[in-house]
Amino acid sequence: MAQLKKIYEDETVPALQDSFQYANRMQIPKIGKIVLNMGLGEAINDNKIMEEAVQELEIISGQKPIITRAKKSIAAFKLRGGMPVGCTVTLRRERMYDFYSKLVNIALPRVRDFRGVSPKGFDGRGNYTLGIKEQIIFPEIDYDKVNRIKGLNVTIVTSAKTDKEGFTLLQLMGMPFRN
Repeated sequence: MAQLKKIYEDETVPALQDSFQYANRMQIPKIGKIVLNMGLGEAINDNKIMEEAVQELEIISGQKPIITRAKKSIAAFKLRGGMPVGCTVTLRRERMYDFYSKLVNIALPRVRDFRGVSPKGFDGRGNYTLGIKEQIIFPEIDYDKVNRIKGLNVTIVTSAKTDKEGFTLLQLMGMPFRN
């Protein structure tokens, strides 16, 4: 962790200061939190899927996820309000930097035919969302114990005001964007 935070302080902050001419050091964008989310529509029929997903997300993040529940009933999907439909975990501080470092340096390069992540995942306010199709790219997940391949969304919330600032921040912190 200390290594990534040190890179942010020593290299990223001065580079952002030079390229965007901030008047105040507090204006320089930083990563606020990382949210991991697994949506599990198939968990409606089988409760064991939800238990596996919670366990895997806990192993990946190092923190216990919370189960998200349906707000409305949808008859077409056989869904009632209050049924578990996914799980999510919010990482901050130490765990956030640990996860970001693991994502950029270990997990993403393990994706088959990896050419970089899409720079189109920004939301207009400097936050970046990335979809991962297989949870097995993380080194903690034992491939032999996985019953079903599940994907997850990774949202990196930054204090950047624009997508250009957010892109520059993540690029300087090692996110491998596609050209």
